[in-house]
Amino acid sequence: MTPSDLLSAELRRAGYYPELVRDVLDVAIADEAVESSLVHVETTFDGAEVRRHLTVLVLTRTRLVSAHVDDYPADSEHPSASAAATTESVPLSALRSVTLTQVMADPEHHRPGQGAAEITLAVGWGAANRIDLEPAQCPDPQCDADHGYTGQSVPDDVVVRISADAEGADAVRSATDFARRLSAVSGVR
Repeated sequence: MTPSDLLSAELRRAGYYPELVRDVLDVAIADEAVESSLVHVETTFDGAEVRRHLTVLVLTRTRLVSAHVDDYPADSEHPSASAAATTESVPLSALRSVTLTQVMADPEHHRPGQGAAEITLAVGWGAANRIDLEPAQCPDPQCDADHGYTGQSVPDDVVVRISADAEGADAVRSATDFARRLSAVSGVR
């Protein structure tokens, strides 16, 4: 099965508007060959409302194509449901970071080659940053002065979290393989 066929199969398996997602990806990929891909469906609960989100990452020879799709249910202002699909094409030379956080269950019994229980893949190219701030701490417990804030700026262009408990061990393994390929090409300029 070719990487493009595998992407189509994963989109069908995800079951989240597969034809729509394939169409928007085809425009963004622009006839380049797919080398690797990652498809991730996330379901969130907003009160009584269930919302679905899909993130797709596609690696080509020259670019990382990111697609994000959200659905919007019908409401009083919009009589029918809709979906918004956004794609972004990033030259591999523009990638600034590929961060992979691997959570290992039972670390004292870890064996070489054993997969992670969950991973978080964060890819940064400088389009978006998240700023995490917190009040600055003073070592003097009696001090009541305002010491301002401290924090960090973290690249946050795309972040995907995959858990073996939710998506299965194969999904974690597949996402780790994608992260390995993306990490390998991110250093090539």
